[in-house]
Amino acid sequence: MKAPISRRVFLTAGAGALIGASVAKPALSQGLPEAPSMGEATMQPPLFPTSGPDYNPVVTLNGWTLPWRMKDGWKEFHLIAEVVQTELVPGRVMHAWGFNGSVPGPTIEVNQGDKVRVVFENRLPEMTAVHWHGFEVPMEMDGSVGLGQDPVPPGGKFVYEFELHQAGTFFYHSHFAMQEMMGMLGLFIMHPKEPFEPHCDRDFGIVIQEWALLPNNTVPNTLSMEFNWLTFNGKAGPDCTPMIVKQGERVRIRLINIGMDHHPIHLHGNQFVVTGTEAGRGPVDGLARQNTVLVGVAQARDIEFDAKYVGDWMLHCHLPHHMMNQMVSMVGPISHGAHGHGMGTGAGMEEGMGMLTQGNALSGEFGPSMGRGLGLAADSERATSNLVRGGESLIAQAAPAGQGQVAPPAKDPHAGHASSDPAMDMYPKDDPEKKKVPGYPQDMWMVDDEKYAWKPENFGLRKGWTGGMMGMMTLVRVVTPEIYDKIMELKAQNPQRPAQPGGAHQHQTGAEGSKK
Repeated sequence: MKAPISRRVFLTAGAGALIGASVAKPALSQGLPEAPSMGEATMQPPLFPTSGPDYNPVVTLNGWTLPWRMKDGWKEFHLIAEVVQTELVPGRVMHAWGFNGSVPGPTIEVNQGDKVRVVFENRLPEMTAVHWHGFEVPMEMDGSVGLGQDPVPPGGKFVYEFELHQAGTFFYHSHFAMQEMMGMLGLFIMHPKEPFEPHCDRDFGIVIQEWALLPNNTVPNTLSMEFNWLTFNGKAGPDCTPMIVKQGERVRIRLINIGMDHHPIHLHGNQFVVTGTEAGRGPVDGLARQNTVLVGVAQARDIEFDAKYVGDWMLHCHLPHHMMNQMVSMVGPISHGAHGHGMGTGAGMEEGMGMLTQGNALSGEFGPSMGRGLGLAADSERATSNLVRGGESLIAQAAPAGQGQVAPPAKDPHAGHASSDPAMDMYPKDDPEKKKVPGYPQDMWMVDDEKYAWKPENFGLRKGWTGGMMGMMTLVRVVTPEIYDKIMELKAQNPQRPAQPGGAHQHQTGAEGSKK
């Protein structure tokens, strides 16, 4: 945790950064609450209440809960907007914008009826503000820039104060559109004065996000209409930490979504009921059972179910393109081109959205480029997909002229996926017969179990489990008491993520790129 910011530093921020003397005085007279930051890229245990009604805290997958302090009856938080370096999976670094050193931001938990003060600090290089999504609070506290407040300038501070009478799953986010797509979002849980019935033994929170990252680029393209990295709480499968529950327990999962797409979230092996939305808790009597819920943009959905069946059950977005990592065109070969030179597939974002400067938008020549493209694909038709590894023909082409011998092959970029176990080594091959099959190849199987074996929550998973875990995907592991105890024993040892070559742990970074 960081040391608290001094009262003198807070005062020198200037009156323009505050909402007015009547609101700012309580915070000014006592300095700022401590400014904690996400120091490790591992899931942190939730915080149990130290005052007010008791509640079962929410476990934030891959994330953490923002601490608070009590001052004169107010529950105070210190929230900081800043640049954050993180990893989507080990080695895939991303520079995003978040809160208190994490993307998404930390979960905030309060009780219904609490008086809440959030001291917000802007460490970004541009103005911002925080909108409290779904809150019934005065307009001046809503975070609507231009209407209820001015934007908070770089280096500025703003004090939000409200008394909360609602209960349920809510969230906070920047109200600048592109900043939302840079990652500025977090869960805000209002626990009820009287516990909801039926009681839930486990309570988990998941933030749905989507990213467009070009090769060798660590900054998301916030203007993109298509996405190649899809995450639960900032991690893509198989790096999203599983939820661990004991057989027979009742489970609540809270899902929130701010992005460009709606997401049909599907749970394997179980049926659930939807008990809440972004407006809070709803009636639970007579609810229809289901196993897929559509979480629309700007929506929250609470699902609850009884964990009857032992198993490792997938929870994932069921949009096919959201079940992959680093997806690019093209999957299979294109059979023809309008002018005999192969059909182009590498158009930019404008062409992908139908904004053509020449030609007919309905022409077959533009077929592969239409839709919401990343502008990331093959330049033109290829004999096979870029999934297929190079064969001896490519090696022969690379042999120096005049030499009768074929040069030794370069290191296969996919050699790391090879295995002595045929069931684990199913990466697409450069097979002449398979290339005759229309559409080959479509999918790939890349087993990478060892990279994630350090997580206690992955203990006991079947060999090869990572091969089918990509994109917006995680697990609900319903385990026996014996397996549960073993996982908790391993967690108590506090294992740390191994260092990855070329990767980086999630940590806080300033607007100028220097670590804080």
